[in-house]
This record gives sequence, structure tokens and C-alpha cells, in this order.
Amino acid sequence: MARLWLCAGGAGLFLALLVLHSGFSGCRVLKEFAFQISWRTEEVLYKLDVGWPKHSEYFTGATFCVAVDSLNGLVYVAQRGDNIQKVLVFTEDGYFLRGWNDTVDTPHGMFATSTPHEQSIWITDVGSGSFGHTIKKYNSFGDLVQVLGTPGKRGTGLNPLQFDNPAELYVEDTGDMYIVDGDGGLNNRLIKLSQDFMMLWLHGENGTGPAKFNIPHSVTVDSSGRVWVADRGNKRIQVFDKDTGAWLGAWNSCFTEEGPSSVRFTPDGKYLVVAQLNLSRLLLVAAPPVGGIGHCSVVSSIQLAEQVQPHLLDVSAETGAIYVAEIGARQVQRYVPLGSALPSFRWNSVYS
Repeated sequence: MARLWLCAGGAGLFLALLVLHSGFSGCRVLKEFAFQISWRTEEVLYKLDVGWPKHSEYFTGATFCVAVDSLNGLVYVAQRGDNIQKVLVFTEDGYFLRGWNDTVDTPHGMFATSTPHEQSIWITDVGSGSFGHTIKKYNSFGDLVQVLGTPGKRGTGLNPLQFDNPAELYVEDTGDMYIVDGDGGLNNRLIKLSQDFMMLWLHGENGTGPAKFNIPHSVTVDSSGRVWVADRGNKRIQVFDKDTGAWLGAWNSCFTEEGPSSVRFTPDGKYLVVAQLNLSRLLLVAAPPVGGIGHCSVVSSIQLAEQVQPHLLDVSAETGAIYVAEIGARQVQRYVPLGSALPSFRWNSVYS
């Protein structure tokens, strides 16, 4: 072991001397073999809570989505599989409370409404069975309260409202609802419904232009009245005015490798948390000021293990914790806020 460290130290010293010599000498060979060395400070915003949940054996299927009822301190998880409980309920402390399965076929996305007047859980169901192609509302014990769409029948209709692989939804405290419908199905649309489920506005065309989508996969709303949509197939996030539905712009530059699969804001509104499924990565992007959408700027990132595949996530409005549903790892993990900044030493090889 001592010999190994001696060799590593010698190699590091040799590279440092090589860099210095190449900078002060006129040797062409040495100039062609050089390294750029830069110091940068990357803010570490979150750390993994390895103790959550207390008992992970309740994850028995592919965990596709998670939702947090911050008011009551509950975390809902939906998973897929045969002969398992499709919905699991934990406390934010990590204790398992209960599970249920009735009328849930193939869950994809979910959202927990959490107000003093109502606590419920909405689930998008993309199954081909008798409960599929719907968005369903349950109470915390799994009793079915409301069904949107035509159960078991996919479609593009608006009256009555039909879905085909509805991906996710976001519900405001007022009851207004934003739905992204089209996880690879017939539809590629963003729908806003009122609290009594009347359509307020719609963007619903497949394409690459403004207000067009290719697999709209996740949706969220910020405190400034902007609707943010993870346009996964187009590798961008599109932004709309929540009242009028007007297109405000798009972020492309942060997602050249892979499109976003999930979007949620931190409680203070400073960061947009973005999941990238196949890269197994979380990004924390600086939220723009009121009055525009600015430019996409990644402040911090969390690299997960290979094949973890973070699908959808949610953020606790009380604690700021990020809960990530990982379909590859078949689990939900929690990341908790950590205010610190660590210097990192980076080597960028420019050898040609």
C-alpha cells in the first residue's frame, strides 16, 4: 500500500512539474501535452438520508412516482407489479403506515393536495385494464373519490375528457389542475382545468415548436404564476403563464444530453429540481426572477449510481427534502438540505 501511495505521489509531482515546465519553456512537445487546472467552488445543497425509510422491504415493485403531503407529514409512493400493494404510505420520518391497491392498475404520476380543507392523493393511471387511462383522486386511506377520463379507454376527446397515458399533474391550493397527457400515447398536451374540472386552456399538438410537445412528462407551478413543463422528448423545459396559457419561453441548454423527466421547485422558490432518467442525475437549476424566464443555470447536481433511473420526484414544502422515485433501483430515496460549499480540484485534459 505504501508503494502504491509513493507511486501516486510521484506521478502527481511529475505532472505538476510538467505543467510548470511547459508554461515556461518553448518546447513544442510539452506544449502539446498540457493540462488545464482550475479551482471552482460548487455548492453542495443536499445530502442523501441513508436512514430513510426505516424499512425498505415494503418496496416490492418498480417505484414510479412519489408525492408529499407536507401538511400531515406523509409520503405516498406508487409502484408497479403483480400481486403487490400499488400505493404505500410513509411518514416523513420514514415509518411505514399502510398500503392499498384497489382500482389502481399501472400508476405513473401522482400529486398530494395538502390544505387545511382537503388532503387527498391524485394518481395518473396508464394501464390497459379497466382502470387505465384515467386520473383518479383518493383519500389517504385509498378510498376512490373522483375519476377523470374514460376508464379503460384511451382517447383524444375533450368532451367527455379522455386521456392516453397521462403522465403527471399538479394541483394548486385553489383546486386548479395542470395535466400533462402523453407519456408516449396519442396525446402530447398540457391541459388546465378549474376546480370543478372545466377546461380553462389547452396546448395540445405534437412537435418541436413553441407550445408543442414530445412526451410532456412532468409539470409544476411556481409562486410567480409560471407553469413549467418537462418536455422530455424535445430535451427542454417549456414555460407558460398560468392564467392565460401564454407561452413564455423554453430552456434547452441544460438538457443537451437528455431531456428532463421531472420538475419541482424547492420551498423557497430558489431552485428548480430536475431529474434526468437515463443519466441517473438530479440537477438544481437557479430559478429566474419575476418577469421572465432568463437562462438555464445549473447550480448543483447529484449524480446517482448507474441504472438507478430517477423517474419522478417531489419536494416537501415543510422540510425541503427531495423524494426521488427510482424505477431502476426499485426504491424511493430522500435527500435533505445541506448548506455548505466545498472546493473541488478539477483537471481538464487538453492533450491533442
